[in-house]
Amino acid sequence: MKKLVASSFLILTFVLAAFSALPAGAGEKPFAVTYVKSPLNIPSIVEKRLGLLEAEFGPLGYTLSHPEITSGAQQTQAMAAGSVQVANCIGGTSLLLAASQGLDIKIAGIYSRAPKTYSLLVKDPAIKTIGDLKGKKVAGPKGTVLHQLLLAGLKKAEVSPLDVEHIEMPIPTATAALMSGSIDGALAAGPAALKAIEGGARVLFDGEGLIEATILIGVSAQALEELPDLPRRMLDVHRKALAYAAENPEETTKIVSEETEIGPEQVKEMAKLYDFDPEIRERDIKDLESTMQFLIDAELAVKYVDPASLIVR
Repeated sequence: MKKLVASSFLILTFVLAAFSALPAGAGEKPFAVTYVKSPLNIPSIVEKRLGLLEAEFGPLGYTLSHPEITSGAQQTQAMAAGSVQVANCIGGTSLLLAASQGLDIKIAGIYSRAPKTYSLLVKDPAIKTIGDLKGKKVAGPKGTVLHQLLLAGLKKAEVSPLDVEHIEMPIPTATAALMSGSIDGALAAGPAALKAIEGGARVLFDGEGLIEATILIGVSAQALEELPDLPRRMLDVHRKALAYAAENPEETTKIVSEETEIGPEQVKEMAKLYDFDPEIRERDIKDLESTMQFLIDAELAVKYVDPASLIVR
């Protein structure tokens, strides 16, 4: 019994010592960073698997959570409600639309640029050009990068958007509808697009030469007030994830394949299409300005917001 008491006391001593070593207030404040793994968001997958965000923000007294909110609109809604502090992969369309509606959201940096990963898929062999979409039904999410892609493609081909019926639909539903023959075109990206192509669909056009498909790291103004160096910390974590991926390519391919359920060889090929450099370039700002104008022209936003004014340098 004496040995048991002594052993219990020793364990208790270690536990108390461990707690005393933690920073004051450690683990008391919730901190949510959205987790979006598709189409192939390598930095987010590595960050979560290695616990990089926990290592960065845990010592400051935050308890990290990774809500899987893939919709940009839902990410900004959660941010407005105060339940999300960082939208760690949000389309420029979604962020700018929310800003035009009054959400106090800032741009910490670029998450990715991957225009070739966004495409319009068709199955009918009679549809050979964008002009062949006249009078056809195209499905996909509205107010998004894919919506912007559709309008950019139609504009380049001098086809009026009024000549194409755009049906609001999530990507998986749109690709399923295309494969069943109930629609003529599907705006798609990621695993859903790959599955459709494997099933016989083909790319009519993608974003190359039409859009930059700029994806952002968004931070709430409220979180920024509490943690002024939040943008720098997020970019540091992003770069650490990229450094790990570069130094450990096989392991990174393995964990990305496991997380996305995309084959290792496909992961390697898709990865070549991405630019994850978080540095904001002049070209990025120009693209975001075009995105803002798209939202105005499509009557999705009524107020123009200068993208440069949202960037935290």
